[in-house]
Amino acid sequence: MQKLLSEIRDCTVCSEHLPMGPRPIIAGTSKSKIILVSQAPGRKAHNHHKAWDDPSGKKLREWLGVTDEEFYNPNNFAILPMGFCYPGKGKTGDLPPRKECAPLWHEPFWDHLQNVKLTLLIGKYSQDRYLKTISKKNLTENVSSYKDFLPHYFPLPHPSPVNRFWMVKNQWFDTDVLPELRELIATIL
Repeated sequence: MQKLLSEIRDCTVCSEHLPMGPRPIIAGTSKSKIILVSQAPGRKAHNHHKAWDDPSGKKLREWLGVTDEEFYNPNNFAILPMGFCYPGKGKTGDLPPRKECAPLWHEPFWDHLQNVKLTLLIGKYSQDRYLKTISKKNLTENVSSYKDFLPHYFPLPHPSPVNRFWMVKNQWFDTDVLPELRELIATIL
């Protein structure tokens, strides 16, 4: 696993498309219990070279009911973004994750995992890749139907502050889904 992580961290496949250059972020061990499949690191994560080191990460840890120490323990959580590097800024926010990463690196990463209990699919990009034909009509339906994807997957919206309108519109997520998610995470850890 360490050899693979080094190879991924040295990857420059899409460097010509990255305005801040390549700086792949990934974490995990063969013992990782929960896999976080998300979009791509944000600018702050890129600068600090630490995944989920921003308001979105703080919100995600709150959703999961875990401490920073629990979250950043790679035996607990593996970090597997759809794109490993910050993709840059677009007109309405960060650009989508680069499409080269997942096909190139996800399968070899999964091949090294031996103890996975749950995969959290954070955002639409990860849900499209992993749920494929069993996906519902949209992210909201995937999240509201999370029980349909258990025990393997648990779809979530992105915890970005930009999604605050989604949260207000879908208060059932806070009252119904998050308590069950926290209970499941506590049981696994």
